Amino acid sequence: MEKVQLGKSDLKISPIVFGAWAIGGQAWGGNEDKDALEAMQKSYDLGITSIDTAPVYGFGHSESLVGKAIKEIGRDNLEILTKFGFNWKTEKGEYQFPTSDGGKTYAYAGRDGVIQEVEDSLKRLGTDYIDLYQIHRPDATTPIEETMEVLKELQQQGKIRAIGVSNHTVELMKRANSVINLVSSQSPYSMVYRKIEKDILPYCIEENVGILAYSPLQRGLLTGKISSDHEFKGDDHRANNKFFKEPNRSRTNAFLDQIKPIAIERRVTLAQLVINWTVQREGITAALVGARNAKQAEENAKSLSFTLSEKEIQTINAEMDKVVIDHEV
Repeated sequence: MEKVQLGKSDLKISPIVFGAWAIGGQAWGGNEDKDALEAMQKSYDLGITSIDTAPVYGFGHSESLVGKAIKEIGRDNLEILTKFGFNWKTEKGEYQFPTSDGGKTYAYAGRDGVIQEVEDSLKRLGTDYIDLYQIHRPDATTPIEETMEVLKELQQQGKIRAIGVSNHTVELMKRANSVINLVSSQSPYSMVYRKIEKDILPYCIEENVGILAYSPLQRGLLTGKISSDHEFKGDDHRANNKFFKEPNRSRTNAFLDQIKPIAIERRVTLAQLVINWTVQREGITAALVGARNAKQAEENAKSLSFTLSEKEIQTINAEMDKVVIDHEV
């Protein structure tokens, strides 16, 4: 799997990035650590060398698992992407920074928070540097310029290689870019959720800011495996997600039925077809795709074993435009 350059940086990543949210266990109905480690190893074996995680995924558990994978695979063989600025409170007092709503999770990217978070992430990951450090969510209490100044210092210290944002508007990206070399925007993007095409995608193309598309499978909905009567277990957040409610679920499955012949002709799964389409989309640098076990990791890696023709892309796009739930373009 040939690596791609991320924005204006010298950092190269795999076009499929291992998304490590689900392996944290929280909000996905649980996960087995052994399976998660095998998934990361298999992904690496098949050319997926980049892993994206965050402290809040499993409240530190995802980063710790990634740290174990780093130890087994070797630090120099991987590109580690993590985040900061989306924190939580625990009984032990971790991340006790100001929060306006008193909620369990909250955004905070002040100087003291960033400095503490980078050290905590480095410790959990078992490394002395992070390849891409991303502000997870906008912090209304701290000007983004101040946050970027701290990141510039961390970059000069060698603790981070490149700087990105996640879930930020074009206005905030412009402000960040005035202080540092912004290399990426991690944004939600899928066949049924194309909101970034309105402004974020054009801006990133113009400014050579890489886009890391997360939830390209719309959290599993675009795999074609979520039937109309599927029930989610435990704390799985998808139970209350609008994309999984009717009539959206049925509309999406009807759309998948229309493009399924292309997958059959290509001898690939629907998920592989969707991932391939996403990576081929103009302006998309890489797709973040999760895997709970080695089998899923292997299926993900096969997504780039073919190239969609222009005719196939046109067919997919025509059907897609009929079903998009919330693209706002």
